[in-house]
Amino acid sequence: MKTMQDAFHHTLKDIYYAENALTKALPKMASAATGKELKSAFEHHLEETKEQIKLLKSVFKSIDAKPEGEKCDAIEGLIKEGESLMEEASGKALQAGLIGAAQAVEHYEIARYGTLRQWAKELGNDEAHDLLSQILDMEKAANAKLTGIAVSSVNA
Repeated sequence: MKTMQDAFHHTLKDIYYAENALTKALPKMASAATGKELKSAFEHHLEETKEQIKLLKSVFKSIDAKPEGEKCDAIEGLIKEGESLMEEASGKALQAGLIGAAQAVEHYEIARYGTLRQWAKELGNDEAHDLLSQILDMEKAANAKLTGIAVSSVNA
């Protein structure tokens, strides 16, 4: 990578891979969740993630690039951490751990989308900026929802 455009495209492929990987991880998290509200939050976020993938395809189109992923070691590690938790924990510890694992993913995504959005602005790509802003807002809302579930019921 030598230019901001190169960094933007590389990071876009990274988050595209991450979102696609999450479409496989979220159903597992939903099935491990025992609370109705938490299970519903994971199921809802799966649908949002599918929508985010569509929005990312539009971002790729805005830069005349084919939508493709590049292995993201960070998301692989976060997913592996969540899978280990599901094997080792039970009861309230599992529920609290699921929220923590999901929020680690959300925080990663918030960081990536915030960076991508700013780079799109700097590169003069208003369409990508707007699309990435939509996704960033979704990720922030998902994180807030998880915090609400944790505070109102799981951590009590």
